[in-house]
Amino acid sequence: MAAKGKQDKELYRELRQRSCDQLRAEMTKFDATNPNARLEHVSLLRAVGVVFSETGTPEEIEIARVWLRSLLQDREEKIRRYAMTALPKLGANPADEKKVLEVLRTTASDREKKSAAKTLEKIGGAESLREVPSGSQQKIKATLARLETPSSIRLDAVLANFAGFRIHLRGRFGLEQIVREECEERFKAHRKFQVIEVRPGLVALNPVAPFSLSDLYELRCFGTLGFALKATRDKSRGTLAAMITSPVSKRILNGFTQGPIRYRLDFVSKGHQRAVVREIANRVYAIEPKILNSPQAAPWTIAIHQSAAGDYVELCPRIVPDPRYYYRQKDVPAASHPPLAACMSRLAGPLANDVVWDPFCGSGLELIERALLGGVRAIYGTDRDQDAIEIAKKNFAAAALPNLEPQFIVTDFREFLTVAKLPPGSVSLIITNPPMGKRVPIPNLRELIDDLFRVAAVALKPGGRLVFANPLRMETSERALKLKSRQTIDLGGFDCRLEKYVR
Repeated sequence: MAAKGKQDKELYRELRQRSCDQLRAEMTKFDATNPNARLEHVSLLRAVGVVFSETGTPEEIEIARVWLRSLLQDREEKIRRYAMTALPKLGANPADEKKVLEVLRTTASDREKKSAAKTLEKIGGAESLREVPSGSQQKIKATLARLETPSSIRLDAVLANFAGFRIHLRGRFGLEQIVREECEERFKAHRKFQVIEVRPGLVALNPVAPFSLSDLYELRCFGTLGFALKATRDKSRGTLAAMITSPVSKRILNGFTQGPIRYRLDFVSKGHQRAVVREIANRVYAIEPKILNSPQAAPWTIAIHQSAAGDYVELCPRIVPDPRYYYRQKDVPAASHPPLAACMSRLAGPLANDVVWDPFCGSGLELIERALLGGVRAIYGTDRDQDAIEIAKKNFAAAALPNLEPQFIVTDFREFLTVAKLPPGSVSLIITNPPMGKRVPIPNLRELIDDLFRVAAVALKPGGRLVFANPLRMETSERALKLKSRQTIDLGGFDCRLEKYVR
């Protein structure tokens, strides 16, 4: 059986590379061959579902759908099961649902019944809901809810009953103190939250007054936001399901959701946990049928985070695109994440009527975040990549910042002052996330960083600042630059030093 399974996979990989026309010829051969040969080539059905869904015209997709539907009446169970699995990829219609329901009603095979139920979870409607096993009903309800009544997060809904709420702001390790400082500064204005805990990658808040999600999304430096239910060392499926359906959880989900409550379950840092997710989702549905596991375009992620205090269950609103970064039209490879750009901008400190330059501007996020804080008179961005410059221009235009006309220049940063016709000592702030050689190859990264220090020492005015993510453990030889702060941050799999220098 193992050898046969390997052959099926190899055949699928080979067929997966073919065009729709080539697969149509294979479909004709499949229909004309004998039953044993058909079983040996059953991987064709899987390939048809994938290839036609990705590259087929509407007419070709319909041809493939009709062909797969006809195979639901094949004498061989394996062929029927493969046809049922492939159909949903083509956007199955009511006629397909009807045929799959016929299989569910007539087959004596438990394996085929399970396959039919899984297919109906993806394509089924009201009729399927009456006939599938209870474990499949949730998926169909979620699909119907998504199609009939789209769900969304209510940013401006105000929750007056906030007892028992704990809010986790998560981000890159090493940036938590910047997140905390932003929180404390913002909270002085409206006093709706207080910081109760700070640890690597996390700032925890308690609400102290009625609040909306809009109040939290005024903060720019955190990565993700989650309402944390109490930590538990009990990892049983029943305990987790009970937490997800608890009164506090339902207050949050009901209060901030427009439309049906749908979620995806994510065991953070544990990889795929399909069997566990399915069991927990079924338990949640049994307790509260209005809370539906529905990963596709769900407005909530329920994330399970491990910690020393136990596992935290966090209800995380999924708002795409993030309303804080409305300006992000397009990115370049290895671009900064907006929360990192926001943290770097805050680290730079207050400016007043100043000139800001990003030597490696990429998609322009650091410059935009700095400009949003105010106190900027002129913006310069340089990059050697013309495409990056065009993207930065589009992003800056989308930011709609008044009274600022940035200059984006295609040039090597070492030539900036000459090309921009600026005298030495005319720049107030250099802020940048330079290429680090991870996704953008750099022949000599040490030389590049050394040149950045050298150019900064010339371009910055007295009191001017250099804020950048330094991928190397190296010190500058430029005596004019004085190190003011340094912190190690996680840049997604490797450590980097976020540094601030003053001239």
